[in-house]
Amino acid sequence: MVLCQDTDCVLLDEPLNNLDLRHAVQTMRMVRRLADDLGKTVVVVLHDINFASFHADRIVAMKDGRVVAEGDTASMMTPATLRLLYDMDIDVHEVDGHRVRVYFG
Repeated sequence: MVLCQDTDCVLLDEPLNNLDLRHAVQTMRMVRRLADDLGKTVVVVLHDINFASFHADRIVAMKDGRVVAEGDTASMMTPATLRLLYDMDIDVHEVDGHRVRVYFG
């Protein structure tokens, strides 16, 4: 429906909620194409920062209802920034040129 309306901006609130991994990946690839191929401004609310790291140009991080950090994905995906957000130490690794958080263990 959003595509049929042909708006300049697309706002998506938790579009990955309740999707399995395959459909979540497909959805984020489609959202990325909205920006790249159709020139849309896309704002997506996500709780999975790894999806944001792979698909976003910029990340705005909120905690307790307030913006605590904002920037390009590389500057946001650092142990210091993630510690500020999640109150825990989080390792960051690079995969295919994108930084991902590893928080298991």
